[in-house]
Amino acid sequence: MNTVYIVGNGAIGRALAVSLITAGRQVVMLRGSRDDLPARPETIRLETAEETRLEATLPVTSLRAVGRLDGLIVIATKSYANPTVALALNEKGNDSPIVILQNGLGVERAFMEAHNADIYRCVLFATSQPVSDEQVRFRPVAASPIGLVQGQAGGLHTVVEQLHTATFPFRAVADIQPVVWQKTIINSVFNSVCPLLETDNGVFHREERALALATEIIDECVAVAQASGIRLESRAVVDNLLQISRASDGQLISTLQDIRQGRKTEIDTFNQEIVRIARRLQPAYRVTRTQLLGELTELKSELSQKQYVMPPAGGMTISDHTP
Repeated sequence: MNTVYIVGNGAIGRALAVSLITAGRQVVMLRGSRDDLPARPETIRLETAEETRLEATLPVTSLRAVGRLDGLIVIATKSYANPTVALALNEKGNDSPIVILQNGLGVERAFMEAHNADIYRCVLFATSQPVSDEQVRFRPVAASPIGLVQGQAGGLHTVVEQLHTATFPFRAVADIQPVVWQKTIINSVFNSVCPLLETDNGVFHREERALALATEIIDECVAVAQASGIRLESRAVVDNLLQISRASDGQLISTLQDIRQGRKTEIDTFNQEIVRIARRLQPAYRVTRTQLLGELTELKSELSQKQYVMPPAGGMTISDHTP
């Protein structure tokens, strides 16, 4: 696994690439969805929490343009692209280990159905925000845990060692599912409340009413987790939410960034997936606030996408009228 292939060149993928290259690792970045762009070297500047600026140049090409991937494969695309990416990897006869660098419930499903390789889930405890086409602002909150979801457990520590750097830290955990659930619940708060209020992540430690709403959402979701056999406590989840809110004060959550750019969001793997699980329980659980905020965020995203039009010369602009 000498080479790390990062599928997805968004803010998180770029932050990981710079951290690995500056630590002496070999990295190739692969676009997961765009096949119409030529392969090229790309220089990325990373601004860290300590105001340190790192810079790295790496090759960037499309996933479909490369052959067999002999190395560690990191999935850093948006989760709604997972079925397409899993199929593309399967067509290459890939059996290299896969690390899914995404938050949300069920994001590993497409890869588990398509591959017999070792598959790992990473729960991100970091925020990354593009400042420009070449620059990314990255803020780790804590070491992001990685755990096995399919395959042999013996490779876990090797995977963590290959990805871990002082800039972007990782750690191994024996059971990743409670961490997945806790972070999904927290993301259900951040990725719905912040976009709807058009505010940054720090709102929950600054505003009592925002924290009260967050606590109500967390209580609903923790009840679903407990009914699903996951051991979580609301107080611990609230404390973790506040830790993230303080550490990422001033940062914009990815869903708000996506909505402002007219892009699809990942709310379906947060609020909406918890709603689906709640409905399948016997008896079904009510998650009223979680569902309403998720639906409003989804609607806001759809309206934003409709406002984006293609001008005759190509490229995306925002229209001056509401369709």
